[in-house]
Amino acid sequence: MSSSVPSFAELLGRCERSAVHLEMRDSYASTDRFEAWKRGERIDWDDRVSWWHPYDQLITDTVARGVSIRRARIVSEPVTEYIRWEHYVTHANVTAGEDVRWLPRRRATDIALPGNDFWLFDGKLLRVHHFSGDGAVVEDEITDDPATVKLCASAFEAVWDRAVPHHLYAI
Repeated sequence: MSSSVPSFAELLGRCERSAVHLEMRDSYASTDRFEAWKRGERIDWDDRVSWWHPYDQLITDTVARGVSIRRARIVSEPVTEYIRWEHYVTHANVTAGEDVRWLPRRRATDIALPGNDFWLFDGKLLRVHHFSGDGAVVEDEITDDPATVKLCASAFEAVWDRAVPHHLYAI
């Protein structure tokens, strides 16, 4: 990631009203947690200390300041193994304070979508994620270009309106 790009924590720290995140890939780079899940290891959700991460605390602290955090995921069905795992670990996102929804890709055909996943802060600043083919983040880009912000905000809201709340989306 370019050193000119503020950290996620900095961007969220400046956020006053809302942060939205649109994810559109069916898999991302593998992690130790994903590999453990594939081996059959499961999280003890009652033992919060074992799974609570600094990211979760950052989200909780931000929501406590009155910032709404929403995440929408567009997924192919049947879902990939990665998405099955992501659905499982979304319990942590929800516990931290995120509102998460899922949209089957077949229901997104008529939505104008940007080419990349992104975070949009307060409806005016974008952090765009650029990934390699295997799902590793190559770099992040920051932009406040009005046309790009408008496209991404519109896409997110269109996805959000059609998406299924996490607790109702069965994998």
